[in-house]
Amino acid sequence: MKILFVFYIPSGGVETLNRQRCNTLKKHGIECHQLYLENGTGMQNILDIPTFIMKGDAQINELLNREQYQCIIVCSNYMILPRIRAAGFKGSLIYEVQGLGSKENAKDILIHAKPFVHANGNGLLYPKTPHLNELIQKYYKDMPQFCFHNLMDTEHFTYQENNAPEYPVIGWVGRIEENKNWRSFLEIGAALKQHKPNLKLWMFEDATLSKPAERNRFTQLLQQLNMSGYIETFSNIPHEKMADYYSKIGNSGGFLLSTSKVEGFGYAVAEAISCRCPVLTTDSDGVRAFIIHNQSGKFFTAGDTAHAVREALDLMDNTHLRDAIKTNALNHLNANCSPAQYAVNFKQMLRTLGHVIT
Repeated sequence: MKILFVFYIPSGGVETLNRQRCNTLKKHGIECHQLYLENGTGMQNILDIPTFIMKGDAQINELLNREQYQCIIVCSNYMILPRIRAAGFKGSLIYEVQGLGSKENAKDILIHAKPFVHANGNGLLYPKTPHLNELIQKYYKDMPQFCFHNLMDTEHFTYQENNAPEYPVIGWVGRIEENKNWRSFLEIGAALKQHKPNLKLWMFEDATLSKPAERNRFTQLLQQLNMSGYIETFSNIPHEKMADYYSKIGNSGGFLLSTSKVEGFGYAVAEAISCRCPVLTTDSDGVRAFIIHNQSGKFFTAGDTAHAVREALDLMDNTHLRDAIKTNALNHLNANCSPAQYAVNFKQMLRTLGHVIT
């Protein structure tokens, strides 16, 4: 069987999801291709997966006619659904709900998507994220729904033995945009520096995706908080090298700090856990797939810098709790988000849609 995954641009969590599931499903006899409408920095991560960059109707029509996919899964971009049907595609067309940002944004997109999905789609696919489930039950209750956790390949993206920095590192991964809440990261980092004078902050981002106005606000706050001496930014690090950075952060006695307002899944959190890097995070909904407070990570109240600092110090100084969290988190992640379980769920979805899967 041959399927196609469609998304706007190869970057961020959806690029990670697509790459990992293509590799996993291939082992189960399902050939997977990817179509992105624009080029992006995530292309450097893709190996041995047929991947196309195109957005014109003529190009897409030629691709679909040539490859004869049985199933196409479109993530977020509902506007392309009628274009795929207009190309003569008669197979299963699934609308996937991922990467929609804030709850308000997700609601707006799902409301606007409804006529496109109803007219062209055969069902919806989404992760076990409470706010997404609530919205889909409200607006799409009469359509077939497939809800299961995304996957995390902890076998290949895993802890790396390395020389830990001689100072604790707090890591952050995201775009310089409102929902990722970079402002909170800087404020917490500046406050934590008062307790840990040798602290360093590492920020990992895709600089090509930030808007100039937001970038200017970021630069201004950096100057205002006088942080330039202890913060380092990294842009577009190849994905396979991120395991080394997460491992260094964990080995340093630091942690990954996730400040997002809302996450559909939160791949940065899953990746950190896979590399034995403990996590302190807002309760951004999707991260509940991996985080149980004081068991597999720590939560702090969004917007409460003092609370974040208290939890951060406990995570850094309480070595017994820290070690337990690292182990519990990895076990919890493997139990809930394994590639093998994802393949089982995905194949069952295809069977429900009428495809014969061995």
